[in-house]
Amino acid sequence: MVRRHRNNSLLRLDNELLNEPLVLEMANYCQHGRTSTLEHVYAVAHCSLRVSRFLRIRLDENSLIRGALLHDFYLYDWHIPVKGRKLHGFSHPDTALRNAKEHFRLNEIEINIISSHMWPLTLRRCPRYRESLIVCLIDKYCSFIETLGHKYNSALLSALRSEMGGK
Repeated sequence: MVRRHRNNSLLRLDNELLNEPLVLEMANYCQHGRTSTLEHVYAVAHCSLRVSRFLRIRLDENSLIRGALLHDFYLYDWHIPVKGRKLHGFSHPDTALRNAKEHFRLNEIEINIISSHMWPLTLRRCPRYRESLIVCLIDKYCSFIETLGHKYNSALLSALRSEMGGK
């Protein structure tokens, strides 16, 4: 019972973001392979929380989850080239942060998670908090396995769908 409670705390900690229409819009965009952006950010949040708890790292779990859920909140299909748009890897943290600030109140940890998650590619934007470093590393892990064709297990995805009210 304790194990299930701890794993599901991601859903309870920040379900308000998972009910926001613009956050749910991330389900319409492909991230890596067959994974939607919403599935990706949810997996990053879930894995970041599990790793931090496994390693007993003291941190602000709510900021970790909120930052992870919003780190790719850019709301476009990066696979479709658009004239004048900078390279996605370099520019999307700024777009995600701008969108997140426009729609949500963010603290400094969440801002740093979003702006630094592509480090070291975005060389001058380094993770300054434990939460930022964890999301940065877990994002790379999730991106790697998604690119290889990994599909997240049905338990993780059904938890996401149930939290979104079956949408």
